[in-house]
Amino acid sequence: MLKAWKWYQSCLSLHPVKTQVVSSGFLWGIGDIAAQYITHSTVKKRLQSPDADGEFKINWKRVATTSVFGFGFVGPVGHFWYEGLDRFIRLRLCYQPKSVKFVATKVAMDGLIFGPFDLFVFFTYMGFSTGKSVAQVKEAVKRDFIPALVLEGGVWPLVQVVNFRYVPVRYQLLYVNIFCLLDSAFLSWLEQQKDAPWKQWFNNFTSFKEGGGQSGL
Repeated sequence: MLKAWKWYQSCLSLHPVKTQVVSSGFLWGIGDIAAQYITHSTVKKRLQSPDADGEFKINWKRVATTSVFGFGFVGPVGHFWYEGLDRFIRLRLCYQPKSVKFVATKVAMDGLIFGPFDLFVFFTYMGFSTGKSVAQVKEAVKRDFIPALVLEGGVWPLVQVVNFRYVPVRYQLLYVNIFCLLDSAFLSWLEQQKDAPWKQWFNNFTSFKEGGGQSGL
């Protein structure tokens, strides 16, 4: 384990972007396998899968598709995001590193900017990668975005407080990617749920609020 960690540190020092890209792609692929297993085990009857009564089989095409998201987006974009965010807050806002303002501002900017953008890109990419039309992708994003944003909003701020307070900048994406092993499983699972009743509740709730706001004008 120690040798593996030293090897990772060496790779990160020599090839920071490549190392982040490879580790992100690998973890997102593993996360998708977990999502497929969860889906097969818990909602196979509702999905009416032809393999509902058979043993679990990995959809390697989907794993590859999800891994590409890690390789092509999470790795490179995440690397420059965390580096740039740290420089911006230290040099432009002049907040003391690890101070309450420093950590709170990082968490807020990450949650308000990168988090929603990451979700939007993920669901859009997954839609187009499966051959959906523009209209179908828009509908899928509308269906999945709000539930994911709300559910993740209760977890990621806590994860990032620890990250921005205690983890050195060069390891922050690795820290995030470890949690992305769970997050990628969650997002992949959520995307596979199609029009699950609990998703419809979120959409009905937001529609109700919008309708209520309009009726009051």
